[in-house]
Amino acid sequence: MNETFLAIINPAAGGGRCGERVGTALDRLRGAGLAIETAETSAVGHATQIAREAYGRGYRKFLAVGGDGTAFEIVNGLFPESRESRSQVSGVRSQVAPAEDERIPTLGFLPLGTGNSFLRDFVPGTSGKNGLEHAMQALEARRSRACDVLCLAHKDGTIYYTNLLSVGFPANVATARCRRFPKLGYLGYWLSIFLCLARLDRRPFPVRFDGQREFDSRRCLFLTFNNSKFTGGTMMIAPDAVTDDGLIEYVRWGPIGRLGLIRNLVGLYDGTHTQHPLAERQAVRRIEFQLDGPVDVMVDGEVLTLECRTIEVLPSALRVVV
Repeated sequence: MNETFLAIINPAAGGGRCGERVGTALDRLRGAGLAIETAETSAVGHATQIAREAYGRGYRKFLAVGGDGTAFEIVNGLFPESRESRSQVSGVRSQVAPAEDERIPTLGFLPLGTGNSFLRDFVPGTSGKNGLEHAMQALEARRSRACDVLCLAHKDGTIYYTNLLSVGFPANVATARCRRFPKLGYLGYWLSIFLCLARLDRRPFPVRFDGQREFDSRRCLFLTFNNSKFTGGTMMIAPDAVTDDGLIEYVRWGPIGRLGLIRNLVGLYDGTHTQHPLAERQAVRRIEFQLDGPVDVMVDGEVLTLECRTIEVLPSALRVVV
């Protein structure tokens, strides 16, 4: 197995700051004895292509240099096409420890982009320089742990993710920010929240889980299907999520009104929203959808429009350097 890390760099991440800062970070890691090769992305989806081709050539260690979107693309290059074959890979943990199985990839992070949600599960308060320093120390110490990967099957294919997928209010906010305020940073984020509050949409997204007989078609503010706790950098939308328990943390918030949402908005940041009378959570193994067409989804910080079918877990299918 090739022990070299392939650093997949998005030079445009963080408003171009990633490309300016990455050289110093890589020099430090090489000075600590890590073998690192590099590849730069040039377009949306390029990191997926680079990771897929490198995995085919025997690379098993990857470094996401950028934001959450860079890591998301890399994961989708490491888990292509066949859910059956990846289920077999994750299933080997009953016989061989994941770190000893050469088929299981390792993913490290250099958070030089705008988003850093996933790492917050492992270091509370991680952001900016603190997040980068933690990631560097984890790489230098060769410290890694098992992580589940969630697999969404939709009408046109499959998507893999390690953070979360949401429909409803969080997806609407992310969509508005992406399509209407893409260059305004956090100002665009808050403008999108107020816009979505003004036209608050509470609708059903029929789902059932773990063999339930009936689909839940109640109206709701949002549904979110999580592997880790945080989204949007600081929003703790799934406070009970565990990244290596082989389960999907399912959080539902019912049809709360505008005033109620405004009063409880802070709960989305400290995780107390799950204690609201209209909120529910479950740790489940499989989700089925019964949608009447495509919907906007937010998955690991990316905005997509998909007709979702199922979500399943690949237990301990990835090693993460944290």
